[in-house]
Amino acid sequence: MGMAVIWGSPGSFLQVLLTLLICGQCAVAFSGAGQQETTCEANGSVYYVGEWYFLDSDHCTQCECTTDGSACARTECASLPAACIHVSHYPKDCCPICEKIGCEYGGEVYELGQHFKPSACHHCTCNSDGIAHCQVADCVPPPCVNPVYQEGICCPQCMDGPNCYVNASRTQVIPGGEPVWVDSCTKCRCHEEQDAGYWEGHRLAMCSHVRNCQPDEG
Repeated sequence: MGMAVIWGSPGSFLQVLLTLLICGQCAVAFSGAGQQETTCEANGSVYYVGEWYFLDSDHCTQCECTTDGSACARTECASLPAACIHVSHYPKDCCPICEKIGCEYGGEVYELGQHFKPSACHHCTCNSDGIAHCQVADCVPPPCVNPVYQEGICCPQCMDGPNCYVNASRTQVIPGGEPVWVDSCTKCRCHEEQDAGYWEGHRLAMCSHVRNCQPDEG
């Protein structure tokens, strides 16, 4: 389409030029009103299209400034390890952070895989599941009637060696091993030291009496 040439006086030309300028401004204003957004306002700041940001009011919500406005999505936090024993949640972080992995037992913290003894009779291991698995020592019956528990030792100890009671009164104790004359007519002997199974139900000595013997008095 060709351009029309306007002829006339200089005054007419200026009026036409002014009319075109005014119409041009109208066209620019119309075009600007029809354009999409180029910035987004959030957190008291202005973001340009394509910029990402987190909301100050919720550090788990991340947004992107688009031509249609802010497009936001909330971050889902991953589950913390089962063996986490120390969790921190910093003010500017969305999700909590596991600072230490291990086991807690009796108020103490142990590393994964660590072996420890909370008592003389307990042997424990800090497993990868964050649980301390413990075994209790199984003590065999001590070969004596007066065992003693010592600090740092799980099972009771026979400080005087193997021994047993002479009879059911349990008033007299004799050492194990060789036979012992408990009086002039009675000879007693304890069980054998190595026979722990026998000892479990037999704390009395095996005694023999001399026939027609009268114990010495005195």
